[in-house]
Amino acid sequence: MSTLPILRWPDPRLSVICSPVGEISRDVDVLAQNLLDTMYEANGRGLAAPQVGQMRRLFVMDASWKEGRPDPQVFVDPKILEVSEERASSSEGCLSIPGILAEVRRPAKVKLVWTALSGSELTQSFDGFAAICIQHELDHLNGIVTFDRLKGARRERAEAEYKALS
Repeated sequence: MSTLPILRWPDPRLSVICSPVGEISRDVDVLAQNLLDTMYEANGRGLAAPQVGQMRRLFVMDASWKEGRPDPQVFVDPKILEVSEERASSSEGCLSIPGILAEVRRPAKVKLVWTALSGSELTQSFDGFAAICIQHELDHLNGIVTFDRLKGARRERAEAEYKALS
């Protein structure tokens, strides 16, 4: 397939709540493959459709490929069903905010429901890095970027660091 240009913050499209995909069609298949190609090319582990200007509720993830265990996944119209009370902090990077790592605290486990490219509905629980990545990509579908998860001076420092890199 092909790689796509990744939007960079503060592009206003990164703040838009995305529309449901609905029916799985050939263009959804193509978008998913292009997202995977783009994610791998950019050395990422997740990429959401709005990060390439497609305002649809779809993201891709491969939480383990950097450890030599490729497992590409496509999530269409995902919804979190449950989150754990346990929290985990993780240093998160974002392909739309390159060069910045920010410590974000999130639920350690999530239970997700989504539509697969086959059209079937799937439900699965995730923990560890996969749970963090899923929540990060879902944030993109809801118009939220990493900076929005930071407060006060932490956000100001992260934004200033990013601007200095740009």
